[in-house]
Amino acid sequence: MAAADIQDSLLVVMHDLHRLEGLLNHATDNLIARFDEANALLEPLAAGDSCQLVAAREVLRSAVTELQFHDLASQLISHTTRVLQACAFRLANETMGQDEDEVSAPLAAIAPQRPNPVTQSEMDAGSVELF
Repeated sequence: MAAADIQDSLLVVMHDLHRLEGLLNHATDNLIARFDEANALLEPLAAGDSCQLVAAREVLRSAVTELQFHDLASQLISHTTRVLQACAFRLANETMGQDEDEVSAPLAAIAPQRPNPVTQSEMDAGSVELF
């Protein structure tokens, strides 16, 4: 009975991670739209090369760099979801067995190959790590 409860908990966590990823995607889409709007509002000022315009555009460029956080977070959520799914399937296979007509999930295809897909732990302007 404990194994079934653990499996159910793993599936709930996977569902929550999926919802979190959706929230991050929505927030990021909104941020990108706002950056585009701000850039469009600055366009009429481009004729005059003011220090304020240059500073505002630099701030927007720096803010876009922060959007890399979304990519890193999404990779980590996806990785964690695959780990949890593999654990849930393995737990089910080892404790509950398998019905004769049931096809088992290929654990190797589900489980991530690398222990951590995200190697960057902080975001600073100009510090872009390619992986």
